[in-house]
Amino acid sequence: MELSIATVNVNGIRAAFRKGFGDWLVERQPDILLLQESRAEHEIIKEFFDNSFQVATNPSVIKGRAGVAIISKLPFTEIRTGLSGYDDAGEPPVDSGRWIEADIATDSGPLTVVSAYFHSATNTPELAHTMTAKYAHLDKIETRLNELVHLPHPVIVGGDYNIAHHNRDLANWKGNKNSAGFLPEEREYLTRWFTVPDDARPTWTDLGRAHSGEVDGPYTWWSWRGQAFTNDRGWRIDYQAGNPAAAKAMRSVFVDRQPTYEQRYSDHAPVIGTFSF
Repeated sequence: MELSIATVNVNGIRAAFRKGFGDWLVERQPDILLLQESRAEHEIIKEFFDNSFQVATNPSVIKGRAGVAIISKLPFTEIRTGLSGYDDAGEPPVDSGRWIEADIATDSGPLTVVSAYFHSATNTPELAHTMTAKYAHLDKIETRLNELVHLPHPVIVGGDYNIAHHNRDLANWKGNKNSAGFLPEEREYLTRWFTVPDDARPTWTDLGRAHSGEVDGPYTWWSWRGQAFTNDRGWRIDYQAGNPAAAKAMRSVFVDRQPTYEQRYSDHAPVIGTFSF
């Protein structure tokens, strides 16, 4: 069977629908939708989708912050939230609303999808604690990824990683060498996840890069300010990563960039993958 999986940081689900996200949803009709930065409770998110969709959410305990969700036309068999024993108990508030997993029943067998929203952080002396929180969260993500990668069925981790991996993943890499989101220590996490080890252990595939090849971008985030979007001066920080079974099933991945600045419903664009399971 063929499935489309879309991931997008909506920058507030209520604002996104006011700006036309619903029209995009009707046009694209993804089978599975991974949302980040929903900034809303479960009941509010569910109101945007009719009964033909399954809706799983993990809102942040900090009002108006973060929040992830998985919307599916296919049935869930299990939902897990958070990274502390895979429920939210014991998570620090800044980590809440950043990770949700769903096992989904398909005609071809089980599928696991994750919607993830990594910390952004700021590397200035007065905000150094935000980088500390980001690295602590990344360590927990890495532990979970090392477990998920071994599953025999397809696993796809989509979301806003808030890290550009290589120079080609942001337009102004020279001017951002010391910026959060492009620090060597952050990028090293992605290198570990996306590099095949010498001992042939299973690894993750950056599905967007695998499909597009070694080109600049395609970018997924642009500042609202100035001419960044119009001139395509952005960052590639939204990903779909697949374990070996998912990488084998991938048929295409593309960034669904809005045609004009005025048609943007978020500062991010969706990343849409098509898979044949």
